[in-house]
Amino acid sequence: QVQLVESGGALVQPGGSLTLSCSVSGFSLETYAITWLRQAPGKVREGVLCTDYSTYSTYYADSVKGRFTISRDNAKKTVYLQMNSLKPEDTAVYYCAVNFRNFCSAYVTIDEYSYWGQGTQVTVST
Repeated sequence: QVQLVESGGALVQPGGSLTLSCSVSGFSLETYAITWLRQAPGKVREGVLCTDYSTYSTYYADSVKGRFTISRDNAKKTVYLQMNSLKPEDTAVYYCAVNFRNFCSAYVTIDEYSYWGQGTQVTVST
């Protein structure tokens, strides 16, 4: 049974840092790309960052370049999203998702993701 479980969301002040985790089960993490996406209140869900099977990262959101990084630990079956210099506009529910491809692509649409986690809330506010 395929499962993705996000954790690590919290309330953080602007300029702060947070690390989100996505723990996967039911498939071989080392074979597939994993994407972090987010959905802010009143906005459509958007891709943030993707890590492919070779650990190469692809940014989907220009607004997070230089602040967010993605990494994976295949042995722990976990993908991480390190978020630094957080801004109020980063407030969103963050999801990890898989579409069972081994590469990342900005042309992948939301409905092409096969499995999603339940999401974790990140709130950036004073």
